[in-house]
Amino acid sequence: MRKSIMLSPLIILLFIGAATAQQKPAEKVHDQPHPSGLRLPPDTAIVTQHDATINGQHFTYTATAGTQPVWDQDGKVIASLFYVYYERNDVKDRVDRPLLISFNGGPGTGSVWQHIGFTGPQRLKVSDEGYPVQPYGVEANPYSVLDEADIVYVCPVNTGFSRILDDKTDKSTFFGVNEDIKYLSDWISTFVSRHDRWRSPKFLLGESYGTTRVSGMADALANSEWMYLDGVILVSPTDLGIKRDGPVGEALNLPYYAATAWYHKALGPDLQQKDLSDILPEVEKYTIDNYIPMLAKGGSLSEQDRQQAAQMISKYSGISVKHVLQHNLIIPTGYFWKDLLRDSGYTIGRLDSRYMGIDEENAGTNPNYNAELTAWLDAFTPAINYYLRNELNFKTDLKYWMFGPVFPWDNKNDQTGDQLRSAMLSNPALHLLVMSGYYDGACEYFNAKYSMWQIDINGRLKDRMEWKGFRSGHMMYLRKDDLKKASEDLRNFIINSIPKQGEAIKY
Repeated sequence: MRKSIMLSPLIILLFIGAATAQQKPAEKVHDQPHPSGLRLPPDTAIVTQHDATINGQHFTYTATAGTQPVWDQDGKVIASLFYVYYERNDVKDRVDRPLLISFNGGPGTGSVWQHIGFTGPQRLKVSDEGYPVQPYGVEANPYSVLDEADIVYVCPVNTGFSRILDDKTDKSTFFGVNEDIKYLSDWISTFVSRHDRWRSPKFLLGESYGTTRVSGMADALANSEWMYLDGVILVSPTDLGIKRDGPVGEALNLPYYAATAWYHKALGPDLQQKDLSDILPEVEKYTIDNYIPMLAKGGSLSEQDRQQAAQMISKYSGISVKHVLQHNLIIPTGYFWKDLLRDSGYTIGRLDSRYMGIDEENAGTNPNYNAELTAWLDAFTPAINYYLRNELNFKTDLKYWMFGPVFPWDNKNDQTGDQLRSAMLSNPALHLLVMSGYYDGACEYFNAKYSMWQIDINGRLKDRMEWKGFRSGHMMYLRKDDLKKASEDLRNFIINSIPKQGEAIKY
């Protein structure tokens, strides 16, 4: 049930703490014409009231959909970021109330996927396995973590409704690993000040490229904004700038191949009859103990060892021995997605290899399109446009960019894994949760484990790091069983990461 209160576009500072009943209603946000395209006001908010039943608790909450400026060093507004902020209403004192700050990735996509797919109070309508269903739209999400934490979803520049407002501003100000971290850390500091959340426990959640973003922000917030976090959550993490050139990077895909081949029943009977939980430890061990050392030998590998390796790689991947040998024991991901089910006439998805597609020709070395992404855009695009405009009353003619123009993106000097380690070492209260889908071929689950090993390079952070695996892909929460599990894992992580009242934060 939704009760709407539509506010005129005012700067947020004017309406914080004001009774919403005293605000004058407005039909829509006041879009501003601009020579280079339609713009939103840089500083505005629409507030609506709602109720929900989450984790067995019934309560009301406030949703604020708005924009907050990005300023340059001279105090000039150069961009405006769109956000949606949810606050549970029956909280008397937010000092003890966690704040979850959520980002998606790309780079170039807004906070839509987590928002109406995972943690938000409303979730898009999909099948229990995560496929689009009609009629499109949203429904109550009884697994949201809003019962335990207030949540803000942030869309970086040129994603969602966020836009550059000063055409003279160099786009490199925003579009790079370190530039992205810098301006978003400053934006978060302002948001926390505006909403009086400095004393609240704070958590960053990033998905995909968003994991690069929040890993760097954990350190930047501490060093530049003097804001210390209680937790960082990485959903389907990237490589975080951690080097894995050569044999290591080439071998780490094998456990993902095994999981996907098992799902599609493409393994031999001896493996196919086992459960996935029994197969993967075996493949992981082979990868570390045998596969990486063999690839390191290169051309010095004996013919007998080469044949034996090809047999094992074929056994675990479902790709023929002949084709493994033709690729010098290293199966390219694109070829795997094209070849695994080639004889059946299907390709498999990159971000979620449970999804299947059909190409014009069975021949070739890569699928023609990403089957899973097509399905997700089919479901999410109408849902987020309906939800923001009709349920949250953020009326605008501006296009919501599912993927916006953010390229060229400067990927140089990505040290975000090192930055996350630095943040954890310097802050004894900071905890890490990593979530991965076994069928994710873009941010593979075993690569995520490898990153955690390298972040905890001296083995002293184990008691503050958790890894959770799910039988789905990049957006594991689209599968209903995994949504339940992931939501409970996240809820418990938030609860358990907050120090008890009066407990000294120290080593």
